[in-house]
Amino acid sequence: VQLVESGGGLVQPGGSLRLSCAASGFTFSSYAMSWYRQAPGKERELVATIRSAGGSTNYADSVKGRFTISRDNAKNTVYLQMNSLKPEDTAVYYCRGYKAMASYWGQGTQVTVSS
Repeated sequence: VQLVESGGGLVQPGGSLRLSCAASGFTFSSYAMSWYRQAPGKERELVATIRSAGGSTNYADSVKGRFTISRDNAKNTVYLQMNSLKPEDTAVYYCRGYKAMASYWGQGTQVTVSS
């Protein structure tokens, strides 16, 4: 099983980034997928989730209206489009796939929002 995040980097406030998480080794389409983030000195927090069936989504209040989670089951990939980025969005972003008792994490990608 492997989850590989990409797309992080340095961006100015107000800018945009799109994170990708490529999955392999499990039946991606049947798993819910989430993005989490962890800033220095803080606990890991849930950012967004997209369900397996129907693709319903949920977002943390802090990112609603700015971030969009989506998935492409044909490519076994989940995305996080991040717009209107703020310095407080700076963190390592992780993707997670889960179903019943199974839970898989990626290694994370750094997002830094700074002028």
